[in-house]
Amino acid sequence: MFANYQEALNDYAYALSVKIPPGIRVFNKIADFRSWRRQLLLDRQTLGYVPTMGALHQGHLALVTAAKQQCDHVALTIFVNPAQFAPNEDLASYPRTLQSDLDQLAALGPHVASAVLVPQVQEMYPTGIELDVSKQKGAFVEVKGLSHQLEGITRPHFFRGVATVVTKFLNIVQPEHVYFGQKDIQQCFVIRRMLQDLHVPVQMHICPTIREEDGLAMSSRNTYLSPTQRTHALCLSKALQTMEKMYRDGVRHAPTLISAAKDVIETTQRQVETLGQDWQVKLDYVNVNSPHDLSEIRDEITDGAIMSLAVFVGKTRLIDNIVVDVSLDS
Repeated sequence: MFANYQEALNDYAYALSVKIPPGIRVFNKIADFRSWRRQLLLDRQTLGYVPTMGALHQGHLALVTAAKQQCDHVALTIFVNPAQFAPNEDLASYPRTLQSDLDQLAALGPHVASAVLVPQVQEMYPTGIELDVSKQKGAFVEVKGLSHQLEGITRPHFFRGVATVVTKFLNIVQPEHVYFGQKDIQQCFVIRRMLQDLHVPVQMHICPTIREEDGLAMSSRNTYLSPTQRTHALCLSKALQTMEKMYRDGVRHAPTLISAAKDVIETTQRQVETLGQDWQVKLDYVNVNSPHDLSEIRDEITDGAIMSLAVFVGKTRLIDNIVVDVSLDS
């Protein structure tokens, strides 16, 4: 079945100027990946799947490790999905670090990550893909009711792109288990509803957010931050920590918690202005939402909550969240 596999692998590695570590199969053609996947099915071996856009960090690697603990094999996709970027967003500058990604996977140890699919845009979107949604052609997936709030306000077409590409990849990979990180909490809710409504036969796992030692949530976009911006980006985790402490101390009034978080962000804004920086810290949103349907909680919290926020640090938009008295098990 893989008579020409190594030759194709070497050609692909050469084309991308990367060295593929031993023990990891890298595919750039969907048909080749499916042949590999089909053999796993014949051998009755389970597959865990971690979808990524590359620029891997410890958060992604934690998902891979969790998948390996439950499955015989783990596959990743590395694909910067144009359908989830608006025309004015950072598609062109989004970090692409395939060599580093593969090296990090190899460093997890032998037989942890089995395969990586790095497909080409023209194969994922055979009828083409415009960033302007009004010009797009082809099949797309929308999840109503969970996509318009929070991230959906600033990025109105983001979850349409996410739901579409995840649907495509689940059809390609056909895993028994799929793994997402809590940092993208709204994405987790959107995908979980999509899986339920479309009867996709996969078990979804939401893994805890992985943080730096100082509390900053790990994100591929952290690489955009200058050292000074990186310091002030801690206002996100500090704001959430403030909300959580107040909640644990008995405060259940959502507007009071939101006001406290805004105070933390505003304090950081004043610090940046005092330093005379040529960039700003700007709050996009801070919300307290229902763990059931992401509806905004405007009064007392009675059944747990998701507390989330988005902040611009210079031109970089960062998100973070915590959950209180909520189980994220699917």
